[in-house]
Amino acid sequence: MENRKKVAFYTLGCKLNFSETSTIARNFSDEGFDRVEFEEEADIYVINTCSVTENADKQFKQIVKKAQKKNDKAFIAAVGCYAQLKPEELAAVDGVDLVLGATEKFKITDYINDLSKNDMGQVHSCEISEADFYVGSYSIGDRTRAFLKVQDGCDYKCTYCTIPLARGISRSDTMENVLKNAAEISAQNIKEIVLTGVNIGDYGKGEFGNKKHEHTFLELVQALDQVEGIERLRISSIEPNLLKNETIDFVSKSRTFVPHFHIPLQSGSNDILKKMKRRYLRELYVERVENIKEVMPDCCIGVDVIVGFPGETDEKFLETYNFLNELDISYLHVFTYSERDNTEAVDMEGVVPMNVRNKRSKMLRGLSVKKRRAFYESQIGKHKTVLFEGENKEGYIHGFTENYVKVKTPWDPALVNTLHAVELTKIDEDGIVRINFL
Repeated sequence: MENRKKVAFYTLGCKLNFSETSTIARNFSDEGFDRVEFEEEADIYVINTCSVTENADKQFKQIVKKAQKKNDKAFIAAVGCYAQLKPEELAAVDGVDLVLGATEKFKITDYINDLSKNDMGQVHSCEISEADFYVGSYSIGDRTRAFLKVQDGCDYKCTYCTIPLARGISRSDTMENVLKNAAEISAQNIKEIVLTGVNIGDYGKGEFGNKKHEHTFLELVQALDQVEGIERLRISSIEPNLLKNETIDFVSKSRTFVPHFHIPLQSGSNDILKKMKRRYLRELYVERVENIKEVMPDCCIGVDVIVGFPGETDEKFLETYNFLNELDISYLHVFTYSERDNTEAVDMEGVVPMNVRNKRSKMLRGLSVKKRRAFYESQIGKHKTVLFEGENKEGYIHGFTENYVKVKTPWDPALVNTLHAVELTKIDEDGIVRINFL
């Protein structure tokens, strides 16, 4: 009997990348490969790359070195956004054998007939205009919750962003396929599904290969709410202009959708929002937050914000800081602006020095800690439902309430991947909430 080859995966970046890695891994299993952890020795290492920040680019080289330490004869393949944007750059990294662009990554097993090392990485990329078809994917078996991809690509032209160049035009999975995937996930005893995509509020566009919307995001949400066996559905990042009040109202009354939204803001200054070519102003953002809190007072609201964008003076930064400080939100994801090739912003005047960007980033991260603490404090004494995760962290098991409060209780393996009614009792010294079971 021949030895089965071993394959390991490393994912950089977003939930969407995790869902796609999982699908690629299942393709390898179907072809007779055994999946192992990235820390183990493997015959093939597949790295799913990200290009949202400068850091992700640097991380790639470190991950390649890590793989080489485990097996210096291993075949190393790079896929994902960075692989599409800068394939030659990745192919030149010592040890990399194969680089696949946006249209090729799901066909990776077709390229791996011969595992001999290459002197120079082979590149199979495409013009991004060719990435006009949809490949559905979801993650399963990697963690307690599953990431279900419903949409890919983006038609927005934000001046700092390379994602349209890396992933192509906005296109959607068919409603039928999304519901089929959701049913498959729920049949695997996974309690929570997170909807993911590049611009999920644009769901329905390109569903059958054309530009028009066959369905709306609201119709998708309504249909998923009917799928048997799903305990929880969570909406990942959604643009404020695409998060309609009808969707907010539906989620507030839904059987399965949880009270948690992650809504990118990027700046609290209208001048900067216009320079970024965002499709809303801060007034709309305030309206969305107020509408959510009116129908779901305990709702958790996360915010993406970019600091150090060209033209962000001290006054404009303080505008953002004060705007967020006064807003009833729960936490921030703070991104330090980094220049990306082939974007409009890279040529803009008013470049903010890196030390100033870092200082502003630190200020907003401090504000995020304060906001999360205030949100957690507002939830103490309330009764919620917790989904427990699978890791023993220093004698504790952690989990999240439906409204994304992180909790902990002494480790008990019987709690893994189970839902329990609890009372939130106090915030521990590490900022995590302790509970009583009800």
